[in-house]
Amino acid sequence: MPDKLIYATLRPLLFMLDAEKAHNLALPSLKRAHQLGLTRFLATPATDVRDVMGVRFPNPVGLAAGLDKDGRYIDALAALGFGSIEIGTVTPRAQTGNPQPRMFRLPKAQAIINRMGFNNAGVDAFVANVQASQFFQNKEGVLGLNIGKNADTPIEKAADDYLFCLEKVYPYASYVTVNISSPNTKNLRQLQSTTELDSLLAQLKQGQFRLADKYKRYVPLALKIAPDLDLEQIQAIAGALMRHKIDGVIATNTTVNRDAVVGLPHAEESGGLSGAPVFAASNKVIRGLKSELGDAIPIIGVGGIFSGDDATEKIHAGASLVQLYSGLIYRGPSLIRECAASLAKLP
Repeated sequence: MPDKLIYATLRPLLFMLDAEKAHNLALPSLKRAHQLGLTRFLATPATDVRDVMGVRFPNPVGLAAGLDKDGRYIDALAALGFGSIEIGTVTPRAQTGNPQPRMFRLPKAQAIINRMGFNNAGVDAFVANVQASQFFQNKEGVLGLNIGKNADTPIEKAADDYLFCLEKVYPYASYVTVNISSPNTKNLRQLQSTTELDSLLAQLKQGQFRLADKYKRYVPLALKIAPDLDLEQIQAIAGALMRHKIDGVIATNTTVNRDAVVGLPHAEESGGLSGAPVFAASNKVIRGLKSELGDAIPIIGVGGIFSGDDATEKIHAGASLVQLYSGLIYRGPSLIRECAASLAKLP
């Protein structure tokens, strides 16, 4: 396939650069290629419609949040053949994130460690970028908007940030993801505890109903959770999702566990570990959620997908859809087509 050969040529050059510099080179280059009409030569997956959270997804393979934090590359990324594009995480105010270097590849483990810290230009710039995209203007597909809190907002005031962002992004989203699971914002994962999660979800649900009435359109809410959860915590989160009638759950974010990468260069860097080492932990959380939720609340499976078989395993674990990120960095756009083809074969 042309895209596979092109990426096989480009990847060694990109991997010679610092990971964040390569990221900041690759996305503008993809955008330029799209503007020149070159992405039309990509073989996009066939339609394989899935109705999830009341939203019609053209195919079940989506882009995970984090690759395009500000929504500057929506049209170019959509041209790769994703069934959905999730952008963010966005915060109320612009913030620079953590000091560089803050992203590290671990090629022997097919992994990435990042401690970006929700670096973004703020929700107003984010919304402007969404509005400017052809993807949004022409209603071309599913757009997930991922919201978070500013690093300097006290954890007891976190709900204010989420509600502020929800208000801003609601009119433009196919669904909204509430990110409470990044390990790179101090105390953020504390929001996964039962009492604080109940309070946050109750306020978000009230906000969702108010906005649905205002805009005469119901936009689903999904909660993104961590892989570093035991069965009791999974059960507690599932219970909160059911109590507050949250529309979906995304499992999972990055892990702080380093067992799979001990001894490798950069393994001791702080931050969230993504890629192949998180695959099993993510699947364990998905299975735990599925056991508790049944078919009541759909699960979007993320973490360590590097092949069509990996995507299939996520579905067998209990996911309705999958999302890619680190696998895309290591495998390139051909992974989207491979995963979509594998999932299309499922009954």
